[in-house]
Amino acid sequence: MSEGEVKVLGTWASPFSTRVRIALHLKSVNYEYLEENFLESKSELLLDSNPVFKRIPVLIHGDNKPICESLIIVEYIDEVWSSGPSILPCGAYERADARFWATYVDHKFFPALKRAVVGRSEETKRASMAEVEEGVVMLEKLSKGKAFFGGDNIGYLDIVIGSVFEWIKVIDKSNETQLLSQAPCLLEWGARFSSHKAVKDVLPGVAKLAGFGLKLKAKI
Repeated sequence: MSEGEVKVLGTWASPFSTRVRIALHLKSVNYEYLEENFLESKSELLLDSNPVFKRIPVLIHGDNKPICESLIIVEYIDEVWSSGPSILPCGAYERADARFWATYVDHKFFPALKRAVVGRSEETKRASMAEVEEGVVMLEKLSKGKAFFGGDNIGYLDIVIGSVFEWIKVIDKSNETQLLSQAPCLLEWGARFSSHKAVKDVLPGVAKLAGFGLKLKAKI
């Protein structure tokens, strides 16, 4: 498949864009990456491709067929490029459980991470930090000391959690906290995940993310 047949509209700092690119790398799919600067403006291609939510990421496959929302895109990639390593678990219960935790990350854990970074009031930041700490403890228990959340190889939950992992480090760096010192298994998993060949060239890095967080806070 040529690069022109697959395009990804994303933003380097977005964990939602990151997870799409990791899934494509796991499947060894060539693609064209188009960077969107959402702090400034949105391209016509993005607005045309996702007229409902008007946000990244968007995967464009084949004859300008857009697929939106990162979790949907990851599942689409897993189904379409089935010859590569499986991303979602095989069992029905395991798939449902993975989707449950992915929903938790997207709707509770990451919003708390974001508020902890860009929150204006100290009250908001304190409440958000409490949610983040609770989440880190839960993810530590969920990891169960395995090499990856998906077992022996990177899977669906690894991609979902791994895409937001560096933001935990940003909080530790910015607030001089030690959230990950309370989660040794999660910390070890993070090192394995970040060094994986499908991941290491996609993650932006803690220092760069921390700088982006300051810009985002000023923008908000």
